[in-house]
Amino acid sequence: RLVAANKNRIINRYNIVTTTQASVATQTARDIMTSESKKLSHADADTHPKTAELLARQDQYTINTYARPPIILTKGKGCWVFDLGDRAYLDFSAGIAVNALGHADDELAKVIADQSSKLVHLSNLYHNEYAGELAEYLVKSTINGGGFEAAKVFFSNSGTEANEGALKFSRKWGKLISNGGKEKYGVVSFMNAFHGRSMGALSATPSPKYQTPFSPLVPGFVHSNYNDIEKIPEFVNENTCAVIVEPIQGEGGVWETKVDFLEALRKRCDEVNALLIFDEIQCGLGRTGKLWAHQHYPKSCHPDILTMAKPLANGYPIGAIMTTKRVADIVQIGDHGTTFGGSPLACRAALSVVSRINSSGLLENVNNVGNYLFNELQRLSSKHPSLITEVRGKGLILGMQFSLDPSPLVKMARERGLLIITASNQTVRLVPPLILTKEEAQFGVKILEEIIDIFHKQNGDK
Repeated sequence: RLVAANKNRIINRYNIVTTTQASVATQTARDIMTSESKKLSHADADTHPKTAELLARQDQYTINTYARPPIILTKGKGCWVFDLGDRAYLDFSAGIAVNALGHADDELAKVIADQSSKLVHLSNLYHNEYAGELAEYLVKSTINGGGFEAAKVFFSNSGTEANEGALKFSRKWGKLISNGGKEKYGVVSFMNAFHGRSMGALSATPSPKYQTPFSPLVPGFVHSNYNDIEKIPEFVNENTCAVIVEPIQGEGGVWETKVDFLEALRKRCDEVNALLIFDEIQCGLGRTGKLWAHQHYPKSCHPDILTMAKPLANGYPIGAIMTTKRVADIVQIGDHGTTFGGSPLACRAALSVVSRINSSGLLENVNNVGNYLFNELQRLSSKHPSLITEVRGKGLILGMQFSLDPSPLVKMARERGLLIITASNQTVRLVPPLILTKEEAQFGVKILEEIIDIFHKQNGDK
């Protein structure tokens, strides 16, 4: 196992990380994989002695909305994070699909340090030099990469705020194009969707565990079945101003939309003059091996609005709404706003990150390592067909659906040095940094296979 004495050597190895493509040191994975220790290398009970004291102090002053393990992570490098006791964990969660370029990226650190010494915040009462440059890059890269007919961008602080803004733009669209004063404010979303936790985004997230404590929600939202073509005319009608959908549902269990479903949805939106919103907050920005997930689909499926956030600045908060010209033209001064969105620091950081995500080397790595991981997960499914019912996903957003609750696997993996997360529908979700190497992926698979074998022995063929 990795011990504290290895810390400096590990960090030095990771200093070779480049800023243009997925390139990280692999000796760390070799060292851990060849460990002769048979005990749990990262047992929660063996964490640093000060951990319990610090957690107890934090608990006195912070509102608890997350079930978190009893460890404190203090630093990271590449695809690895370290706890208070300097134990290294391979991170297959990446801050929930955020840290696309890994942790402590050298170039991003330099950009943030330089910009913070110049100008951090202005508000949107004034122009800054990087917001327009970032918007131009996003629009042109989307079009040049075969994406939808993007025209303009609005910057927010998060994915939830991006979805809120997209819903507001859609409501205004409905008011402007409705005929004879008829109501046109309905929004259609889909079962298993997750669009955020603020009231509008929450209203488009049809999950009782998220919605019930905060009802009544925003009126006008209805929910249809994902990938169900026959239901589209029933839910998308003349009263609908927008349909919001994830090309790949992340929180819902890594479900991909079918081409014929998206084509039927696009066609129906055109028939009733409703806008089609793609939420690519988790599945966009390189995670599927293309800049955008919708670039895997024909233009007959493409949206009017696209929302993004998570990896846009590799962990620095920023989100964005990108729209076609016909949508951008209806948004006027005073229609929407944000105090912090589009700040010079956030936009400069994002410009550095997204330009590297959109490089051929990194996207090729996502496809190559993603294909390897997918095939290995399929192998594990074949090994335990009664336990793993399906493997889904594309690139480095992958899911394994289990026949019973896989939550215990999260702790089992963590105590062996691997961080994974779950999703709905009894799914283990893998969303590692996009710079993940094949050797690191092999290390992760080794741990996954070990814990799934144990899990199967504990539960039999339930």
